[in-house]
Amino acid sequence: MMEVGRTLPPGYIHLGVAKEILPCLRSFGIDPIPLIREAGLDPSLFEDDSNIIPHTALGQLLTLSVARTGCSYFGFLVGQRATILSLGIIGRLMLHSETVGDALHSLVSSLSIQDRGAVPALTMYHGSALLTYSVYQPDVESAEQISDGALAVAVNALRALCGSEWNPAEVLLPRTAPADCEPYRRFFHAPVRFNQESATLVFPESDLSRRIAGADALLRSVLEERIGHLKRLAGSEFTDDIRRILRTRLMSRRCSAEDIADLLAMHRRTLSRRLKGSGVGYRVIANETRFEIARQLLEDTEVSLTQIAAALGYSEASAFTRAFRRWSGQTPTAWREGRHE
Repeated sequence: MMEVGRTLPPGYIHLGVAKEILPCLRSFGIDPIPLIREAGLDPSLFEDDSNIIPHTALGQLLTLSVARTGCSYFGFLVGQRATILSLGIIGRLMLHSETVGDALHSLVSSLSIQDRGAVPALTMYHGSALLTYSVYQPDVESAEQISDGALAVAVNALRALCGSEWNPAEVLLPRTAPADCEPYRRFFHAPVRFNQESATLVFPESDLSRRIAGADALLRSVLEERIGHLKRLAGSEFTDDIRRILRTRLMSRRCSAEDIADLLAMHRRTLSRRLKGSGVGYRVIANETRFEIARQLLEDTEVSLTQIAAALGYSEASAFTRAFRRWSGQTPTAWREGRHE
């Protein structure tokens, strides 16, 4: 069982949902074992939910699966197979939370004990709740497949909490539209918008106050204590914490070093000193995060350079182009064209 305790290093993920890759491949008549080995993984890892794998290996396995099946939304099919219990102890806590809002706040605050390669966020906007999932580890392949799967799991989790009739109001996906969009519409029962800047479920904010039928307050208390223990056991790597915060905030809020220091209730100099002890500065982490977001949007979507520049906080596209050339040695246009050859 996951909760007895393996600490999760940055860049790793508990199998959980990823276990569904195997039956999904078999449904296409494909033996998953050779693909798992080709991704650099031991197939026996998939026998136990508590095992962990690198996010990079997960991305590689999804890339291989898409190529082998010819299905451009393979990750979405994997996510559809998963349930709220695929989220392990966090899924169980969600089931026994008092309200849907409590359940989602537990997911956002605790997913790092199971996933140190991506980060969820929950925000409110004009009466809507926005649940977003973002891959933040650099150089992970198939980020769009991971995001597709994550939103499918999230919908299955919300249907477990709210009832099978629950549907989002809108689904935003940071990927180009596949040739056949019908599987998405059939599953989400909502408008699905491709070529977006983030992977986001949009639904009424009022849903957060829904009470969860069958929630057990005593079991909830036990689960909260165990998750708290896991968080303390895992400890914290400060640079990874900063990357997770930046990935959820860079595209929507002010993110200067002073802003992040204020968020963490520490002085700007304390932030610098702690990062210096890790051998990396704030500006380096911020630029690496910007590059990762830009890379995902350039590779996986048709979002314009002007939109990407604005999303990353650049006043004009030319400033973004100069920055991207520093990061990659290429202009964004050349980089995008090279990826799509």
